[in-house]
Amino acid sequence: MNRLWPAVAAIAVLAGCASATADAVRLPPETGAFDYQLGGASDVPGLAVVARDASQRPQPDAYGICYVNGFQTQPGDGDEWLARHGDAVLRDASGSPVVDPDWPDEYVLDPSTPQQRAAILDVLGPVVEGCAASGFDAVEIDNLDTFTRFGGVDRSGAFDLARAYVALAHRNGLAIGQKNAAEWAGAGRRELGFDFAVVEECAAYDECAAYADAYGPHVLQIEYADNLPESFDAVCDAPDRAPLTILRDRDLVPAGAAGHVYAQCS
Repeated sequence: MNRLWPAVAAIAVLAGCASATADAVRLPPETGAFDYQLGGASDVPGLAVVARDASQRPQPDAYGICYVNGFQTQPGDGDEWLARHGDAVLRDASGSPVVDPDWPDEYVLDPSTPQQRAAILDVLGPVVEGCAASGFDAVEIDNLDTFTRFGGVDRSGAFDLARAYVALAHRNGLAIGQKNAAEWAGAGRRELGFDFAVVEECAAYDECAAYADAYGPHVLQIEYADNLPESFDAVCDAPDRAPLTILRDRDLVPAGAAGHVYAQCS
């Protein structure tokens, strides 16, 4: 029997229970110190919200957000995807796997059909569940917008996969954040069921209002020191910036490492 079909059925079940459990999750705090630690974990006393990769553990005594690359492969995992779930990887006209030119060690996933979505969830569903088991409070799902950047990805399929992630997170007691994709913030909140947003460089690209309109104060904002549109003080003074807004170095290296940059709006 094709092992994907139970997962196909699970997508429908998960989508149906999303709204029933969303009220039970806890959203990130709107005050306190925030850090975005995808480049390396570093326990810093006094942090209220910390985002880390799914391969890390949450910081004790802080609200933990678990990063999951939900629509592309993680660096180093591409060969395993091709060997075990090659049909779930987007292909170009020649049949070659499509890579993200901005992240050339990541293949783009293709959630266009129920079978492809089932294969993706077969791999990444346990990662989301692992975030909950590790003690994280929430998960952020990256690269929702691949359907806008790669023509072979079907939007309705991407949205159905997003709904499945939302339902899976809620079933495991996790809040779930939309990552970037400002033009889809309204749909992300109202149609897909994301609880909050994690956004990079919305000040740099004049997108902060879109997230604030959709998610209100439930936005975590990261700006990068190499692409500030104005001084960080001016970013902090903007009326549409998120309550928790930080400045980081592009590589998100941990505190004490060369190149580390960190500041937060007061």
